[in-house]
Amino acid sequence: MDSMIEPAEQDAAPTPEADAATASPELTAILVDAVDLARDAIVEGSDDDDAQVGEYLGASLDDPFAATHRFLAVMPGYQGWQWAVVVAAYPGAERATVSEVVLVPGPTALLAPAWVPWNERVQPGDLGPGDLLAPATNDPRLVPGFLSSGDEELDELAAEVGFGRKQVLGDLGRTDAAQRWYEGEYGPNSPMARSTRRVCRDCGFYLPLSGSLGRLFGVCGNEMSADGHVVALDYGCGAHSDTPEPARIGSPMFDPYDDGVIDRTES
Repeated sequence: MDSMIEPAEQDAAPTPEADAATASPELTAILVDAVDLARDAIVEGSDDDDAQVGEYLGASLDDPFAATHRFLAVMPGYQGWQWAVVVAAYPGAERATVSEVVLVPGPTALLAPAWVPWNERVQPGDLGPGDLLAPATNDPRLVPGFLSSGDEELDELAAEVGFGRKQVLGDLGRTDAAQRWYEGEYGPNSPMARSTRRVCRDCGFYLPLSGSLGRLFGVCGNEMSADGHVVALDYGCGAHSDTPEPARIGSPMFDPYDDGVIDRTES
């Protein structure tokens, strides 16, 4: 596209370097000294409420022809926020003019949490009675039910029973679940498991899962322990079925002393 500036004018067009060269100490002083102008602009835009403008925090040069003045904002709900007023001036100007007045958060400002998409907000344990939570579209953990799940025992059983589901856990889904269980509260590295030498695979309350996951996991059937939870076979707790009774340690047995056999007589 052709330029609308004539070649002669193009050569004379100002550049950022040329602008910087024309900046003078006088112009900088005009920008930095425009404190009252900046404060008045805030008050004018705040329904003439001077109480909303707090302590002056200083000025910073944005470029040779603009500066930003900051004031502490004194407003309910805006603790730590600041008023920012941008002023500008051109070479040869006698005073600055206001370009913009905005509220900006300061270093200690109370801000809302970062926005999180809805599908990332729901966390384990959030689901309650009556809630509906559909799986993500094309959830990589699920595969169509008419395909092989990759679990030979499960596929064989499903074929024998004639049981079909629209979707089943694929290899990725099972691996993800197994890793989550193994590293979770009922895995071998949990504080409970590390506090005992006995493990679930030797426990009478241990109910192994069927399929390939049964090689690593089962369900606890002890109501005094992890009842109803999936536990790793090398998880353990103090309620193992082989836990011995504690030694009976108590006070030694003495013959009772009956003070009623002593008669008191008055002399």
